[in-house]
Amino acid sequence: MKIAISGNPIQSGLRKMSNRALAPSTPAQDPAPPRHAVDCPGLRWEKGRLSAVRERLVAEEPLAVEIAYERQGQAVRRVLSVTMRTPGEDAELALGFLYCEAIIDRAEDVLAGELLGENARGEKIPTWRARLALPPGAQAVERVSRGIITSAACGLCGRTSLKGLRLAASGTTRSPAASGDDVAALPGKLRRMQRCYSETGGCHGAGLFDEAGAPLIVREDVGRHNAVDKVIGAALQGGVRCAGRTLVISGRAGFELVQKAAAAGIALMVAVGAPSSLAVRLAGDAGMTLVGFARDGRFNVYSHSGRQIRG
Repeated sequence: MKIAISGNPIQSGLRKMSNRALAPSTPAQDPAPPRHAVDCPGLRWEKGRLSAVRERLVAEEPLAVEIAYERQGQAVRRVLSVTMRTPGEDAELALGFLYCEAIIDRAEDVLAGELLGENARGEKIPTWRARLALPPGAQAVERVSRGIITSAACGLCGRTSLKGLRLAASGTTRSPAASGDDVAALPGKLRRMQRCYSETGGCHGAGLFDEAGAPLIVREDVGRHNAVDKVIGAALQGGVRCAGRTLVISGRAGFELVQKAAAAGIALMVAVGAPSSLAVRLAGDAGMTLVGFARDGRFNVYSHSGRQIRG
């Protein structure tokens, strides 16, 4: 399933929504642009001495993803997830999350989005509320069922079931096989575009690359799954095709990241770190070529090795 679409229903700026499902709302209090890094004083021990230092640390703050819609004439607002993320690109994060969780099928399913300072549960935390054109499937909403604070490391925390996850047949959209040298060069290309990592050393990166190995979209976040959600959400917003292309991630390839890549139709996924056994199995089932330990000029291929990579 391709996610290339026309139109751009969610703009980078915030849009007010008049649908009564959104009232009452509390606007976010801080209008300042989000900070991806913050200053932190500390002490450094080196060569037997302590000295005062001021470090730049990656920012980590909660974000609730909430949906608003009408069902049988009744206004409904529901918090689906509260994740710890690096502020910035919240609309992309929410859109990618909703797509990968099969709450929406295309960008047009979200009429508008708004950043608020309080969610439907009365929690006074940053909340991205997405106004849906149609009610989501009840089973999809129940399956997500996070509704709890999740760590930045895990995209599946709080899930009640793995059934019903969105999977696209990645192998149905073929692209020219890349050379081993080209694949080995991808993590370095991603690393050079990670500005937040260069500043803090503390965030993950994800990048969508085209068939020629050129970067299309690169995003960073304190959470691995958030970085991938931001990439997929940005692709949805901009009508950028993911199907048949390459996703590069700066860390390990866990099941939740492979699932998101498969949902977008990614043909080749390249991870700097190790994959898990379940991730390899899912990549094989989805027809995706999965590469791990891509660093120092070498890598391992764990599924569909002859499909996307040539010697």
